[in-house]
Amino acid sequence: MSITLDVNDPSKDEELIENCQHFKERAERNRQKALLLRKSKIVSHPYIRSENEDSGKSTSYKVQGQRVIDSGGGFLIEESDELEQQMLQIISKPAPILIDFPHCDECKNEFKDSYLLQTFNLSVCDNCRDPKGKHSLITKTEAKQEYLLKDCDLDKREPPLKCIIKKNPHNANWGEMKLYLQLQIEERALQVWGSEEKLLKEKELRDVKREGAKIKKFNKKIKQLRMQVRSSLYDKTSKASHMHEFGEDTYNEHDDTYTHTCITCGYEETYEKM
Repeated sequence: MSITLDVNDPSKDEELIENCQHFKERAERNRQKALLLRKSKIVSHPYIRSENEDSGKSTSYKVQGQRVIDSGGGFLIEESDELEQQMLQIISKPAPILIDFPHCDECKNEFKDSYLLQTFNLSVCDNCRDPKGKHSLITKTEAKQEYLLKDCDLDKREPPLKCIIKKNPHNANWGEMKLYLQLQIEERALQVWGSEEKLLKEKELRDVKREGAKIKKFNKKIKQLRMQVRSSLYDKTSKASHMHEFGEDTYNEHDDTYTHTCITCGYEETYEKM
């Protein structure tokens, strides 16, 4: 840009110099605005912090004598104490996220997930699982017979025991089986009966009653069998069809009676003569 000065009129020269200075300042302001706009249009990943953010300081600029803050979203915000406080809170480092993994009851190590945790809510990892021993399964019928538990002890007492349902392997048409964890059944039996000694004592009492009922039922069957045998030996039809042939009469002086005996079968009959 070239400027021509008039030596004959000094006042016009001063006016031209002032206009030139104004144009320079205006151009500088436009350049600063362009730089700010270009910076504000740069989109960064939301989880990546700038150097200013890591240092705890917000990005601010001075435009036309006014302090502004780059929001990072493509526009500028006027700076104030309250806004500065909010910006400092936003860019402060968040608290770390802590994940509390369960610990295995057997090896005491942390683990993320396991079959026993998902199925029976038992904190045991897959490496420590013993499906044929400590962590074996038991049917509902066996649990009720072996540990003297009722349906309410398994399904209603808090906390209800978890189980898995499978088809009966003996017959597909029979009802489905409920399988419980042997370890949890033993713990529930101790809760119901109080101790292992009380459980064993109750089992003995029930065994005695069961054996007594069996003996009583056996004796009843034996009695019925004996009655059937006796009735088969006593043949009424043979007695009715037989005609006795009595021999000579014998007189009994002590009771004034007579007795005669059948020659064929030996039947003896006592009678009085009128």
